[in-house]
Amino acid sequence: MRLRSVLLAASLATILTAPAHAASDYKKLDAEIDRLIVAGKIPGLAMAVIDNGKVAHVVAKGVRNEKGDPLTTDTIMYAASITKMTFAYYVLMLVDDGTIDLDKSIADYLPKPLPAYPRYADLGVDERWKTITIRRLLTHSSGLADQRFYDPENKFRFNLEPGSRYAYSNEGVNLAQFVIEESLGIKVGDEMNRRIFQPLGMTRSSMIWRDDFKGNLADGIREDGKWEPHDDRSSVRAAGSLDTTISDMSKLAAAMVSGWGLSAKARAELDKPSFPIVSEAQFPPFLIKDNPANAKIGLAAGIGVVVYDGPQGRAFFKGGHNDITDNHVGCVEKGKRCVVLFSNSGLGQRLYPTLAKEVLGDLGTPWPWEYNRQLPVAAQ
Repeated sequence: MRLRSVLLAASLATILTAPAHAASDYKKLDAEIDRLIVAGKIPGLAMAVIDNGKVAHVVAKGVRNEKGDPLTTDTIMYAASITKMTFAYYVLMLVDDGTIDLDKSIADYLPKPLPAYPRYADLGVDERWKTITIRRLLTHSSGLADQRFYDPENKFRFNLEPGSRYAYSNEGVNLAQFVIEESLGIKVGDEMNRRIFQPLGMTRSSMIWRDDFKGNLADGIREDGKWEPHDDRSSVRAAGSLDTTISDMSKLAAAMVSGWGLSAKARAELDKPSFPIVSEAQFPPFLIKDNPANAKIGLAAGIGVVVYDGPQGRAFFKGGHNDITDNHVGCVEKGKRCVVLFSNSGLGQRLYPTLAKEVLGDLGTPWPWEYNRQLPVAAQ
């Protein structure tokens, strides 16, 4: 155990040591962000660059609220579904521990049948819940509804046959959290803080709201131009309760692309094609419309991320969106390079293909699948 702690500390020191880069290159990139946020009518944008598995550059531009307070690298921003990627990385640590098997039925972990729990009683006698595994939950292949509040009767149910196709499910990821907490007797938020946030120095990241976030907090702007306050999430939700900063998220991206804290076997699960994605677009998740071109790039679900083979080889990404948030983490295995993009507008996507290409070159990222439409070219 002591040896492992020493090795983790050594690898962490390597991850957080920035390589030598030409300062002029990043000055040009920062100037381009200044131009693009004006052209794209985006209030604030934060970006981090990872090179060779190390944090190379972190910057924040624009404003964080209606008053015009500046967005900084330490401003608290809502991670949205980037939470899922972060949670999945924690789950892989449990796989390394031997306490979770990605391919065992959740029935092997729960003390009683899933429908016996009030939150999941809607399943009734539907025995298909026994076919659910943690892998299926984290690869969105469980067949479970996305959000129960989308259901006409506000019920938790299967929308598809389990294991039949990729269909985004927030409910499924939250169920993975429930199974882990029930079976291991832990609190996921506390454990993620202990095993990921604290060791990586992510001091302004939390799966639940903290009052000390108030002093430097990003509100968001809707497409109609109206500002909306940051939502203070009062409970831990693996599908989307993480608050963080671009500075903190840069450390996590560097750790993930480097495999920090994981065995080689567990790290390989992260961006292994666990389940093929045949859908034309990510949303709406239960629109059964396929795109044969997905197979050409091997588009598939990894553990908490989406993976594909592009012009530069194996790459993975995860997005996070709502009406006032648009986030993207994209990484390529070759050179252990990533770009992290956070915006306090749902329209950050207007800029992301341009900025991602500027940082990483052409990765062949399937932007239309991620956003359910072909994204516009940033203003020239």
